[in-house]
Amino acid sequence: MAKVELKILIGLHRAVNYIDRQSSRIFSEYGLTMGQFAVLEALYHKGEGTVGQIQEKILSSGGTMPLIVHNLEKRGYLYRKTDDKDKRRCILGITARGRALMEQVYPRNEAKIIGLMAGWTAEEKEQLAMLLKKFGDEINGKKG
Repeated sequence: MAKVELKILIGLHRAVNYIDRQSSRIFSEYGLTMGQFAVLEALYHKGEGTVGQIQEKILSSGGTMPLIVHNLEKRGYLYRKTDDKDKRRCILGITARGRALMEQVYPRNEAKIIGLMAGWTAEEKEQLAMLLKKFGDEINGKKG
């Protein structure tokens, strides 16, 4: 029998993969990838930010960001401008067109995720959120 820690890891992976597949179906209806949605969602909810700040918010690797930004800018969903404080940095923001897109996509994705957890009690959801935060705090404290 596998150790409980491994069962937890497998369960988390399966859950995240399933939710990602469900979300990706919604995003693809709007011609978006998971990464593109993540960038737009960060800009939609948090406002402007540098590429690095957005990358950190969406937990993305640096390699894909230039392509994501380029494609979203080309489609008119975001803009980029030079940072007045540091000309080497670029500030990203969401356009009106990008905001209109997110006003359609985001509620559908949110409703899908909420629906997937409809069988859980509020207490179960709170407990899982608390345990995941605790785990995240523990592993972030052990970096290095």
